[in-house]
Amino acid sequence: MEIKEQMKRWRLILGEESQDQFDTMDGAGGAQLSQEQWLMDQALAAIYNKSTAGGFGSFGPGGRGAGKGPSNPQITRWLGDVRTLFDKELVKIVQADAMERCGLKQLIFEPELLEQMEPDMSLATTILLLKDQVPKRSKDSVREFMAKIVEEINKLLESDIRRAVTAAVNRRQHSPIPSAAALDFPTTIRRGIKNYNRELGKIIPEHYYFFDRTTKTAANKYTVILDVDQSGSMGESVIYSSIMSCILASMAALRTRIVAFDTQVVDLTEKCEDPVDLLFGFQLGGGTDINKSIQYCRQFVENPKKTLFFLISDLMEGGNRAGMLRNLEELKGSGATLVCLLAIADGGKPYYDAQMAQRIAAVGIPCFACSPQKLPALLERALKGQDLMVFQKEFEGKGK
Repeated sequence: MEIKEQMKRWRLILGEESQDQFDTMDGAGGAQLSQEQWLMDQALAAIYNKSTAGGFGSFGPGGRGAGKGPSNPQITRWLGDVRTLFDKELVKIVQADAMERCGLKQLIFEPELLEQMEPDMSLATTILLLKDQVPKRSKDSVREFMAKIVEEINKLLESDIRRAVTAAVNRRQHSPIPSAAALDFPTTIRRGIKNYNRELGKIIPEHYYFFDRTTKTAANKYTVILDVDQSGSMGESVIYSSIMSCILASMAALRTRIVAFDTQVVDLTEKCEDPVDLLFGFQLGGGTDINKSIQYCRQFVENPKKTLFFLISDLMEGGNRAGMLRNLEELKGSGATLVCLLAIADGGKPYYDAQMAQRIAAVGIPCFACSPQKLPALLERALKGQDLMVFQKEFEGKGK
């Protein structure tokens, strides 16, 4: 990288307060910013410079003095500038820092502002925490914003979750009804290999095999129960759990229930038709009574050997700890498949009760954090009754 470009980057990092020092350096003309770089500097200064950070009151004429570039924009224009000047991932970081450093939480329910915000998980979590404070004029904008989050996560997970569940639940049954999502690739390839076309370099199957996505009786259906901790620290996990449950609830081969708990238990299963409605059914914050929620969920375990129970919690139990552990052991002893997810999140080490996690793992219940991208593989392994310790070992390795 040329020295001039390096100087400009350092000038952007250090902010406008460093300009005088650059001006006194020999050959420091390289630190003179271009028009686009100056706009970047103005946008970043609004939240990172000591003289202006702490509020967006500095935006506007006279906020930073005159004579150096364009006047500073108002908050909505600032967000537009940030989205134009920086790549998507950096926008999310700057946006989150603006929320934290400049007290913008009270502004996120302004309709014009939400239209400019780049959807990300931390902002979605903040909205869920403050959802009861949403003014009437902003309700539609908030729903549209949350719908964007749902759409992004659906793109990430839906096809893989459907494929994983179909492969696990109906892997021995085939159907004459074609469905791209239910295509049995291994069988189609294995039986079609004899028709390999050398000129095309492809297999030309005589017949395509599709998994049977229907079940003859309700008794043959697998039951998936998601018991979700809605304490304030579980925001990201709540969002991923909700969207996963909506995907699962739409599959005929499964019976899906999603239950939210703090010190009270709320069954949100009826809201699974609309993931945004389901998200707004959660009430983030409050205490935790895990044992009560497990007791509630046990009534839905009709066929334990075809039941997959997810406890999604940081295990900070405020209720009966011994009762919680006993209920989990009894569920496992009945033949149900249990998984304790400490978090469903993209990164970072989750905060959880390590002692309780060790006790749960000691009775043979896998207990670990999981990235959303690995949920389909986890579901498939769990539904097939395969060993899930590979996920726990991977988490333990990251924690070292």
